[in-house]
Amino acid sequence: MTAHNASASGSEETGSAAARAAMFGALISASHTSTLEQIPDLVSEHARRVGLREVLIYLADLQQEVLSPLVSQPAPAGTPERDEIGIEGTVAGRAFQHGKILPATVRDPEQWWVPLVDGTDRLGVLRIAVPAVDPEVLLDMERLAGLVALLVVSKRPLSDTYARLVRRRRMSVSAEMEWRLMPQRTFATDRLVISAVMEPAYDVSGDVYDYAFEGRTAHLAIFDAMGHDTAAGLTANLALTTLRNSRHEGDGLALAAAKIDEALTGQFGGERFATGVIAKLDIPSGALAWVNCGHHPPVIVRRRATIELECPPGSPTGTGLHLPVTVCHAQLQPGDRLLLYTDGITEARNRHGEEFGMERFTDFLIRHQADELPVPETLRRLIHHHLDYHERRLRDDATVVLVEWPGSPYSRRETEALTGLPPEGDGAPSGGYGGGDSASGRGSSGSGADGRIIDGSA
Repeated sequence: MTAHNASASGSEETGSAAARAAMFGALISASHTSTLEQIPDLVSEHARRVGLREVLIYLADLQQEVLSPLVSQPAPAGTPERDEIGIEGTVAGRAFQHGKILPATVRDPEQWWVPLVDGTDRLGVLRIAVPAVDPEVLLDMERLAGLVALLVVSKRPLSDTYARLVRRRRMSVSAEMEWRLMPQRTFATDRLVISAVMEPAYDVSGDVYDYAFEGRTAHLAIFDAMGHDTAAGLTANLALTTLRNSRHEGDGLALAAAKIDEALTGQFGGERFATGVIAKLDIPSGALAWVNCGHHPPVIVRRRATIELECPPGSPTGTGLHLPVTVCHAQLQPGDRLLLYTDGITEARNRHGEEFGMERFTDFLIRHQADELPVPETLRRLIHHHLDYHERRLRDDATVVLVEWPGSPYSRRETEALTGLPPEGDGAPSGGYGGGDSASGRGSSGSGADGRIIDGSA
C-alpha cells in the first residue's frame, strides 16, 4: 500500500467512526424529549446516516410467544397485531431465543434480525435492512440494538402503548399490580445469573418474586399469598414492600420476616397470609442464608441431581402466631443452580389428576441445562411446557426464580452464552451468516419471506 493509499484509508476509517459517533449522539439527544411511540421513526432516521437503511422494532409479548412491531396505535387486547411474528419456528424468534444476529433469508441477506436486550433482559428484536455486511456493520447493529433497548426501557413506564402492545388478552387488576412491582425477569453479572418466570401472566394474583444487590450480597425472595383474588395481590404487595423497607433499614432475615408478619397481621387481622422464602447469598463465597415462612424449601440443582435444602419452617407471614424464625445456612458449589418456586409449579394437576411434580420440574431443567440454552430461554420453555401439561389452564399461580452461581467469575463469552447476549467481536453472528448453529451441529436454515424457518429447526 502506498503512503497515499494508506492515508486515504485512514481518513476513510476516521470519517466512518465520526459518522457513527454523530449518529449515536444525535439519537440520544433527540430521545430526551420523545415518547416511546416516536422512537421507531427517530431510530430509522438517524440509523440511515451509517447505512442502516431501515430499522423496525419488534417487542415480545408478556408470555414470550410472539414479536409485535412497535406502533403508535396497538390493536385492542386479544386482537393479533398486524405483521406480528411467532417466536417458535421463525428466524426472528430464533434470534430472540438464542441471542444471535441472523439474516432474515439465506439467499438475499440484506435483512437482519438483531436481539434487543436491556442488560440481559430480553425485550424483542430489531429488523435492520443493510446492503452489505462486514464485522464493523455487525457491531454497529449490535450497539444500535443496545441503545434502542435502553430507550425503550426508559420510555415504557410512561407508555400505555407499551402495556397494550405486550399483552395478548385482558389483564386482571391483581396481575397489573404484581407486574408493576417486581424487577425485570433476567439480570446477570460476571458472578451471578438470576432469571424468573410467572404464570398465569394475565391472572396472577398472589405470587411475587424479588431480588436486589447490595455490595457483595444478592437478596432473593419469593412469596405466595393466600387466595386467588385482588386481596391476594394486595397481600403479596404488602409483604414484598415491607421486605424491601426492612432491607433498606439494614435488618437481618429473621427481623424482616417478623416485620412482614406484623404488617400483614395489622392490615388483615390474621385473615390473610403469605408463605415465602427470604434469602441472601454472599456472592464471592457462595454462602447462602435463608428463612422459610411456611413455604416449599429452596432446591439446588447440582450436576444431574437435586438437593432440597432443609430448614425448620416458621409460620406463614400474617398469621400472628409469632413462632420462632430459624435462619438456615448452606454452601453452594461452583455451577450450582438455586431454585425458589411456588406450589403452582409442582402441585398443579392436569385433567387426569396427575401433578406436574418435583421430578418432572427438575428433570426438565437438568435436561435443558445439558442443551446449553440461555437461562431465560430455559425458563421460557419450562413455563410453556408446564402450560401445555395443564392444557394451558392453571388453577394456581406458578412462579420460578433460578439463580446460577459459577464460583469463579464468568468470562464474557460465558455470560453471553448463559443469558442469550449477542457475542461481540467475532466478526460474524454465531453459526455464520447462514443462521446455522455451530454449537448444536445444526446447519443453515432457509426461510420464507415472513421469516418462518423452512428447512431448519428453531
